[in-house]
Amino acid sequence: MAFMSGLQRLLRQSPLLHSHHASIRLASTLTSPKLFVSGLSRLTTDEKLKEAFSSFGQLVEAKVITDRASGRSKGFAFVTYTTIEEAEKAREGMNAKFLDGWVIFVDPAKPREPRPPQQSRSQPSESGFTVNKTVGWCG
Repeated sequence: MAFMSGLQRLLRQSPLLHSHHASIRLASTLTSPKLFVSGLSRLTTDEKLKEAFSSFGQLVEAKVITDRASGRSKGFAFVTYTTIEEAEKAREGMNAKFLDGWVIFVDPAKPREPRPPQQSRSQPSESGFTVNKTVGWCG
């Protein structure tokens, strides 16, 4: 039991371990000036995001992604710079830092994958009524 608590204490205090994990997270190089920011507080706004990231270079856009129905933040955002170098500086400077009391993570943004076309959820029946299959009522 004493061995395990000693091992846990050693792992928590090891700067080598922490720097090793940080270097793994930052290992990939950016191919675009767009960054994905996760771990955001629900209170973080576009303006607060822009303010936090503006010191690293010229921002093209800083956008917190919100839920369409409620308008509340989904907890992530995208930040775009004019150059890849500025984005890399921001990534190094803001990754695993606090913003609005929450630890945020900054990673390269991945290209959006194409979605298959959505099919209509309601189809007219033989009687002419529209059937909503997701809810199960006729109208």
